[in-house]
Amino acid sequence: MTQSASPAARSGTLLLGGELPVNRMGFGAMRLTGRGIWGPPRDRRAAIEVLRRAVGLGVNLIDTADSYGPHVNEELIAEALHPYRQGLVIATKAGLTRPGPDEWRRNARPEHLRAACEGSLQRLRLERIDLYQLHAPDPEVPFEDSVGELARLQAEGKIRFIGLSNVGPDELAKAQRLVRVVSVQNRYNLEDRKWESMVDLCERQGIAFLPWYPLAAGPLTEARGRLERVAARLGATPAQVALAWLLHRSPVMLPIPGTSSIAHLEENVAAAALSLSAEDLRELAG
Repeated sequence: MTQSASPAARSGTLLLGGELPVNRMGFGAMRLTGRGIWGPPRDRRAAIEVLRRAVGLGVNLIDTADSYGPHVNEELIAEALHPYRQGLVIATKAGLTRPGPDEWRRNARPEHLRAACEGSLQRLRLERIDLYQLHAPDPEVPFEDSVGELARLQAEGKIRFIGLSNVGPDELAKAQRLVRVVSVQNRYNLEDRKWESMVDLCERQGIAFLPWYPLAAGPLTEARGRLERVAARLGATPAQVALAWLLHRSPVMLPIPGTSSIAHLEENVAAAALSLSAEDLRELAG
């Protein structure tokens, strides 16, 4: 199957950093760990098969982080996919530490980010990371110090492009005075549109927007009825409609839905082919 004919390619493509073509239906690998995003997956072989199936469906951007596991997620990606298919972008992040299951602490000190980057390079078996993202600003560290360290890592050839996660417009502007930012990854879905203005800002500037929690943690409460009605008309699932809505929302939108199930993976990627009518969009808007 050629990439142009792949299911994920039906989402359209964008040029990450103006150079790397990626299909706009990505995959978030976080769920391929143990409970609480801690330790190895319950079924390691099944997790590996999910990753390989994602690539087989044409997904060519996989999002991870050193804190998922911690470290387990990156090691799993390398085990499943290395040597990497040409054009496959592995995006990873640093800036959070893990004292235990479901616990997350910020650490964006320059020395920590450098050590984290070196560790990710080793675990992912890469000489250079295509997209390296600051996982979250650290209130104990000047934001410019954190971004400045990413700039140094980029100058040393250890990372290709820089992205930010969990940031607002002021932090994006501060970072842009030091580096070129090619992506922003914030929480965003049909129900939670806190970062609506960031989507618009990214679109104006040609910055990829990776919505994490694209389907929320479970049923989209307020939007659930609208999703179900549209899904029934289209012969689709509510999750597929939610992803199709994201893809329609902006040409820079790059959803990264995650799952540990091949069936759910295939369902998610199939949303790339779903067309929403003007009536559908009006109903979803509420």
